[in-house]
Formats: sequence, C-alpha cells, structure tokens
Amino acid sequence: MRNAFAAELTVRATEDNRIVLLSGDIGNRLFDSFKEQCPGRFFNCGVAEANMTGVAAGMALCGLKPLTYTIAPFNTARCLEQIKVDVCYQDVPVIIVGVGAGLAYAGLGATHHALEDVAILRAFPNMTIICPGDSVEVRLALRAALRHPGPVYLRLGKKNEPVVHEREPLFEIGKGIVLSRGTDACLLSTGNMLPLVMEVASLLEDRGVSTQVVSMHTVKPLDTDLVAEAFASFRVVVAIEEHSRIGGFGSSVAEWLAEQPPQPARLCCIGTDDMFVYGAGNQGHARSTQGLTSNDIVNKIFYVLQAVLPVHEYSMRAVSVS
Repeated sequence: MRNAFAAELTVRATEDNRIVLLSGDIGNRLFDSFKEQCPGRFFNCGVAEANMTGVAAGMALCGLKPLTYTIAPFNTARCLEQIKVDVCYQDVPVIIVGVGAGLAYAGLGATHHALEDVAILRAFPNMTIICPGDSVEVRLALRAALRHPGPVYLRLGKKNEPVVHEREPLFEIGKGIVLSRGTDACLLSTGNMLPLVMEVASLLEDRGVSTQVVSMHTVKPLDTDLVAEAFASFRVVVAIEEHSRIGGFGSSVAEWLAEQPPQPARLCCIGTDDMFVYGAGNQGHARSTQGLTSNDIVNKIFYVLQAVLPVHEYSMRAVSVS
C-alpha cells in the first residue's frame, strides 16, 4: 500500500504544485522520486509529529495541500491535540496519512500498533476517515482526499498486501464498493482486512452460505444507505476490521443501528479485543491471537447464523477450516 501511495502522490504532485509532503522522519527512500520530480516540496520534520501537524495546518491556511506521513500511532495519538485544534477546529484540508494500520508493525510491539486510531479521530468534527482495502483503493482514495475540502485521515497498511480489485472501481468518499453479491450474510470490510475477508467469503460459499462482500473504505462518513440496505436484505451483517471493537468501524455501524427500528439482520462485529497485544511475532501471528484468521472469522459467522436461522440449515456447516 505504501508504494502505491508514494507512486500516486508523485503523479498528483507533478500536476499540482500546491501539494507538499511532510514526513515524520520515515520514508526518505520511498519518496526519492517525489523529491526528484517535486524539488522543495518534501519536508522531513523529524520525530516531532505534533509540530509537523501544526506546520501542515499553517500551510493549508496559506493555500497549499499538505500531507503528513508517518507510522499510524505516531501520526494520530502522539499529536492528537494538534489534529483537534489546528486541523479539525479550523477545518483545513490536511491529509493525515497513517502507515502500518492495525497490526502491520506487529513485531515492534504495542507502541507501533494502531488499534484505536479510528476511534479517537472519528470523534472529531470535520474529520473524514478513509481506510482503503488494497493498493488500487489507495490510489483512488488519495485522489479523492486531494479533492476533499476538509481534513482527511488516510489509514494505510504497510507493504505486499494482496490486490483485490482487478480494475479500478467507482470510488466515492462515503460510498462502499460491492465486490460480490449474496443473500445470507453481508460482510462489511474496512481497511487492510479486505483480502482476508475475500478469503472468508470464499470459504463460506464453499459451505453453502451465500455471501456478499462490501469494501467500506470510508468509516466516516458512514455509507448509511448501503448499511440500511444490508440490514433489510440479510439475516447477518458482519463488520470486520483490524482495529479495536471499541469505537471503530463496527461501533459506527452499531451506533447507526441503535437509532433504527428493529431490523431483520443481526450485527456481528469482528475486531481486536480490549487488550494490548503482547509478545513478539509478525502480523499473521498477532492476528491469530485476536481471532482475526479466516478460520476464526468463518466459525464466528456460523455461530451467529445458527442463532438467527433454523439450526438444521447451518449446524452441519460449521466445520473447522484448515
């Protein structure tokens, strides 16, 4: 994802000399092409993320289009006050780019995990939150963010994530992308969980569960039209994210649901537990400790299906996936 971001940003910056990039002391080689083609528009702000955010806000007030870029927890939690007061309060077009969403930097420990960033930024007025599902969506999300008149948090994975989209879909902030149609369960995926959710959908289909997959790349504003259609059309709606179940994408769906009349579908939220992820290991290992494997997710969905549909329909399908 980060390579797609760097390449797309370079293309856009050569077309618009108002685009400037501020880095929190990472990505120097990643942005070599940007620096070569857009001299004087790359600023390494060092490990001073709060200051970087304030500088970006000032640039935006002067008519520039600044992006701040560093590891997700450092570009959100570390400079939260500056995002609130300098960026959101003044409603300026700063794009905050957090790389390494969720557990992408699992091996570096909890300081580098981003499992609460969506929750804290979602509470700020004027903030738009975009979590692309693959590198294709990254490029489209960046284009949309650069056109957006207010603050944007662009939440990226790290590198080597599988590409899901074979061609560029229609991308609009606040509108989900339907990747497959089904009738039993609707899987709402946000961010870098999308490749895994596609795998889950395939496993469910193999076991006779007709599954719809939607990439909910925008967490705020929520695509309430699509969510309403899902709850009216399915028996189970599943919100899946690599983020805490507290305050994230699933919470935004639950908040919407709480204000609606009774719906035919039941909501199932899948994310990380209310805990720090201790121990060493890669992203796959960290996901396994949180029940974010294809096997775990498939069996959670079967459990919910058994609760809302006749037992004889699904009880024989909930088998372990090797």
